[in-house]
Amino acid sequence: MTQPSGVVFPRSGPASGQQRRSTGDLGRHVVAAALRSVDVAGADRVLTESDWRHAYPTHFRHLLQAGLGAPADAQEIASAGLAALHRSMQWADGSGEAERPLTGRPLRGLHPFGQAVLQGSRPPERFVSVPFTGDWLRGQALLRQLDAWVLRGVMEPDTAVAVRRVMDHPEWLRLPGRTAVVLGAGAEMGPLGSLLRWGADVAAIDLPRPALWRRLLAEVRDHAGRLIVPVPRRGAACSRAATLSFEATGARGSDRCEADLADRAGIDLLHDLPSVAVWIADLSGDLVLGNYVYAEGARNVRVCTAVDDLTYRLLQRGGRSIALAFLGTPTDVFAVPADAVAAARAAYAQRVGGGGLGRVLRSGSRHRLLTPNYGNSTHGYTNRADPQEDRLGGPQINDSIIPQQGPNYLLAKRIQRWRALEARTQGHLVSFGVAPPTRTRSVVSNRALAAAYAGAHRFGVEVFEPATSSTLMAILLVHDLYAGGPAPATPWEAEARHAVHGGLWRCPYAPRSALGLAALLGLVGRQY
Repeated sequence: MTQPSGVVFPRSGPASGQQRRSTGDLGRHVVAAALRSVDVAGADRVLTESDWRHAYPTHFRHLLQAGLGAPADAQEIASAGLAALHRSMQWADGSGEAERPLTGRPLRGLHPFGQAVLQGSRPPERFVSVPFTGDWLRGQALLRQLDAWVLRGVMEPDTAVAVRRVMDHPEWLRLPGRTAVVLGAGAEMGPLGSLLRWGADVAAIDLPRPALWRRLLAEVRDHAGRLIVPVPRRGAACSRAATLSFEATGARGSDRCEADLADRAGIDLLHDLPSVAVWIADLSGDLVLGNYVYAEGARNVRVCTAVDDLTYRLLQRGGRSIALAFLGTPTDVFAVPADAVAAARAAYAQRVGGGGLGRVLRSGSRHRLLTPNYGNSTHGYTNRADPQEDRLGGPQINDSIIPQQGPNYLLAKRIQRWRALEARTQGHLVSFGVAPPTRTRSVVSNRALAAAYAGAHRFGVEVFEPATSSTLMAILLVHDLYAGGPAPATPWEAEARHAVHGGLWRCPYAPRSALGLAALLGLVGRQY
């Protein structure tokens, strides 16, 4: 039997009996440990939860609420949650020997990796453009679309301001003075294509899969940037070359080197984590470490833990500037600004004032369908942080969790939010933006989610295409790196700014109360 290797879940169960690796046990333990620093009773409720798979949204919601009292509370939760994660998750070398917690593991590369550097052949774009509905928007057309998105409540107003600022400073696009390390370089939501188009230096980390690397290397050929690729320190001459220019080698020579690199490029973050750390540490200059990794199910927690371990160790080394970049998922729970709450309530009042089918559905479902986004009871708990906070104008809670995505998905995303908060508290530059609902491959492969996204527009939610989402979020990354300004006063405000939530924060209905109807309408409309 193949022995587990890399970052793995801990074994649970009696030492003398059948042990298993339970993702649910790990999730409960980490969430409870995070809560215990500020809410002992809440932590105990998590540990005694008997139906974690279905009840986890309530506990993740409370995890956010518990940190709204004071910035120090949110910081305590993040630090305690990360510490529990790293004490619990294990490193296995595949030999069958005793596994060890990630905490305190020596950082030594297992396999030597070198670099292949590819220089694109085209001049860099010196203007901001965004692909949208089959066209590229720039200049006045892009400004009009930004205004339309803000008017429809698809993005927060400060997001449009940030995009306009980058439009006024196209010299920022090539990330002067920095190298962007893109973890999960092949991700649909990642910035790699945009950065290469703008002429940036990009170090790409992804799995050793030839088909994936053939696609990434072709992007370099068609763009202006410089791509730094990890390759084993052995083999073909093309991999040992310091820099490969497509113009210098000619089409035939470029094709041969592309094929060679595609067959050999890549590092597995999950199983060769120490080598990834050594490879990144050898890069010169200041870095932007961007986390765009994704995997299905429990593997998502493992790979996000690996990235977090990598991030922590690189920050601990010091000696140069390392900025961090994350994408928040819109299908999570966030504290949101007062004007977003006011817009949602106004939209709800307008819908209710019209009467009709919505009122019948709410009444017939005992107020489980089409309930208000804020300020009313939904699925057994109120959709607000605290009634007193509501009267005082404090932050409200938007709960857009989609239970079908599962607790592992939400834990993986919470790890990223905790690391962003802790790094920001320690004085590191952090870019965190809530990305829009997007028709990525992982979404459209799920028939129910694809149908819900197809019908979402009926309830005021706009779902984006991957190219539009990734470009917008890359522009916001550029803004945060060069014009971000001081961090907001509270952690929730840092997470809420520059949100492109697709309308989930400003739509009239609590998202889960409309999800089933959206899926039904999507199926009927045959748009998925």
